[in-house]
Amino acid sequence: MTHNDLPAAPTPDVILEGALYAPDLDAAEAFYGGVLNLEKITRAGDRHVFFRVGAGVLLIFNPDETEMPPGNTQMPVPSHGARGPGHFCFGVDTAALTAWQDRLEAAGVEIEADFKWPNGARSIYFRDPAGNSVEMAEPRLWSR
Repeated sequence: MTHNDLPAAPTPDVILEGALYAPDLDAAEAFYGGVLNLEKITRAGDRHVFFRVGAGVLLIFNPDETEMPPGNTQMPVPSHGARGPGHFCFGVDTAALTAWQDRLEAAGVEIEADFKWPNGARSIYFRDPAGNSVEMAEPRLWSR
């Protein structure tokens, strides 16, 4: 069967959640909740910590825990995990991007890259404690 033979379905509207993996959830919680000032939704021991980002959610999972088969039959989420640095990008307006750069530098977070894309949108890149590449960019980066 090819993708052309599949039943029709509407295109998804939004990315509801994105995930990064970090073996040290205490460091991840301090970074995302403290330095990035995200609202923590929940934490489940050493398995995961979730944060609100606008209408979406950033999931931070400990891969050592999520690679194991699910132990809760009421929530049969398949095992998953990733090793090595991932990537996540937050959309922020122009004025906020400069304020974030100042806050990150004051917190001792190195800005790895700061540049303008061919369409004029600006991005800054930095790392979280697990080595994930985190970007903040003007939303016009992906405007149509």
